[in-house]
Amino acid sequence: MWETSSVAGLSAVLNASEVLPRFTLGTLFTEWSLAPLPLVVTVWAGGLYLLGVTTLRRRGDRWPVGRTIAFVGIGLGAFYVATSSGLGAYDTTLLSVHMVQHMVLSMVVPLALALGAPVTLALRTLPAAPRRWLLVVLHSRVAKVLSFPPLTFTLYVVSPWALYFSGWYRASLESVWVHEMMHVHLVLVGALFFWPLMGLDPVPGRVGYPFRVLLTVLTLPFHAFLGVTIMGQSSLIGGDWYPRLASGPMGSWLPDPYADQELAGGILWGSGDLIGLSFFGVLFVQWVRSSMQEAKREDRRLDLVEARERASAARSAAGEHPD
Repeated sequence: MWETSSVAGLSAVLNASEVLPRFTLGTLFTEWSLAPLPLVVTVWAGGLYLLGVTTLRRRGDRWPVGRTIAFVGIGLGAFYVATSSGLGAYDTTLLSVHMVQHMVLSMVVPLALALGAPVTLALRTLPAAPRRWLLVVLHSRVAKVLSFPPLTFTLYVVSPWALYFSGWYRASLESVWVHEMMHVHLVLVGALFFWPLMGLDPVPGRVGYPFRVLLTVLTLPFHAFLGVTIMGQSSLIGGDWYPRLASGPMGSWLPDPYADQELAGGILWGSGDLIGLSFFGVLFVQWVRSSMQEAKREDRRLDLVEARERASAARSAAGEHPD
């Protein structure tokens, strides 16, 4: 009886996770798939963005090339690679690979998409009616609540704990639909948190640079704490999923599940701090540039006031001494 249930369980595992060759750097580029959802999202989002850029250029307006590269090349490119390359193929086979995918989807993709300023592009290129609808959405109460900084920070910090210390992660291993929704969730939560902090688009929830820097710094210890917690876990995330894989055809190359989980925690810790510090650097540069631009505007304002005062004094002097 036990053997029958064990075989049935192993069969379910293998049906959800294909028998794959040994994971190497090369398999990241050879084990590609045409997953429907990532493909549709990437093609449509990239196509609409490029259509907007083309519309601007046709009417003689400029759009920074760097924003196009950030949105299409880095943002959508990283999303598609994370979900359809070897990272996507092995994300239910190795927890360490999933953790790389997690960090790409929750940090790299949202940051790059925000740098592309797609909302600004849409407001400049959409016809009148869709533009009004977009403005209504941006100024709606729902948008203001979802972009409220304390709420987005809480969602961003709590979501990984809920994912890895509840039945959610195991469900994502067993269900393709839940797995895809997890990818969407990681991107959306990351976007809600990082988009207002980037400050390029006119979205609700934008705050001053000191508060942006503070929120960014506060995320660093949470990533570190979660990574260390995962590394020190005595139980396996995903339950018996990975041990059952190791007892099957891929057992000849799969690492010890506990060792792989420790590696996954280290990846979360290290990459979270690295990306967070990089974003901190971007915010700091933006803050300095904004301060310099504000100083230049103030200088121009003072110069204008001084010029007006001189002109007024000259006119007064001319009136007193007409000769």
